[in-house]
Amino acid sequence: MNAVNRFPALFATLAISLAACSQSNPGTTSSTASPQATGGSATGPIVIGIGVAQTSNVALLGQEEVAGAKIAEKYFNDKGGINGTPIKLAFQDTAGDEAGAINAFQTLINRDKVVGIVGPTLSQQAFSANPIANSAKVPVIGPSNTAKGIPQIGEFVSRVSAPVSVVAPNSVKAALKINPKLKRVATFYAQNDAFSKSETEIFQQTVKDQGLDTVTVQKFQTTDTDFQSQATAALNAKPDLVIISGLAADGGNLVRQLRELGYKGLIIGGNGLNTSNLFPVCKALCDGVLIAQAYSPEYPGVVNKAFREIYVSQYKKEPPQFSAQTFTGVQVFVEALKALDSKKKVAQIPLPALRVDLNKQLLIGKYDTPIGEISFTPEGEIIQKQFYVAQIKMDSDGNNGKFVFLK
Repeated sequence: MNAVNRFPALFATLAISLAACSQSNPGTTSSTASPQATGGSATGPIVIGIGVAQTSNVALLGQEEVAGAKIAEKYFNDKGGINGTPIKLAFQDTAGDEAGAINAFQTLINRDKVVGIVGPTLSQQAFSANPIANSAKVPVIGPSNTAKGIPQIGEFVSRVSAPVSVVAPNSVKAALKINPKLKRVATFYAQNDAFSKSETEIFQQTVKDQGLDTVTVQKFQTTDTDFQSQATAALNAKPDLVIISGLAADGGNLVRQLRELGYKGLIIGGNGLNTSNLFPVCKALCDGVLIAQAYSPEYPGVVNKAFREIYVSQYKKEPPQFSAQTFTGVQVFVEALKALDSKKKVAQIPLPALRVDLNKQLLIGKYDTPIGEISFTPEGEIIQKQFYVAQIKMDSDGNNGKFVFLK
């Protein structure tokens, strides 16, 4: 998980190479910002970077993050932006790998001149891209990076996604409430993904702490589509609970194939399956999957009420966690910038100094966001109180569904 810290020269070389590529071929990524619309500019909006996955299999998550960011941009500009100065979001596609994230971060920092970055989508990407931003003294807020060790990457790295160690155990406890006789657990995880490896460690420890037995551990890749061998091996161990740590595409296919092979017990999905984009993958067979949540559309905060109404109006469904967390990342930057601006106009602060001041300010703030009231430790870890567990309920046609929050 922390291999990036042991090979700084390798990642620095890769970053320099990718930066050159992005400058020579800027069309490989998309951006809503122009070079003139830079943070600290007296003539343009304040630019915040959004570096998330818009392509690859990770786009099932990144699409929700883009939606949350765009809602935040309009919402806060309609409320006056940064004390009268509008914000502008610069979008760069991290795709689904480390190289894509480094490339996107380099472009946001060096070409788009952002004051800070919300991203990347995956923890695996964060371990590679966040050191680039940290070295450049650009604050980064992780919207969906829940693996162990993310805030420890550097002083300019924080997250609004609660660590898996806090969230994941809730779903196991919920499963035991549904079926107190659970005993035998089969665990699956994506061995090529830092988050999935971190999450499965927490799940397996929780299983042990709850007095359950892990009867098999099966590995796969996030790019896999055929899980027949792993699923068959697991079912031969006769589990009555299955736990999956992966992403929506691979995890959804695994759920489908387990059901098709006859598994009828409870299934827990990790945070990577926490998206309605899972539904088209496993369709009716998604029904009943349990997933721990760090967001509920029913949270009664004023900002969440507005966010929920906008999202439902645009997308005709309840907002998902990744949209809410990305909205929250933008909100933290906006409110921290407003606090700075009340002391000295941020447009008058040179960009390097503004980035440093912004990082200090965001860490000391308190925020009422869609995911609840949050703040940060000095290290950049989120402090959040509200957590939930939802169960997927598919419609009778098997094509659409929703997350039903358990009491």
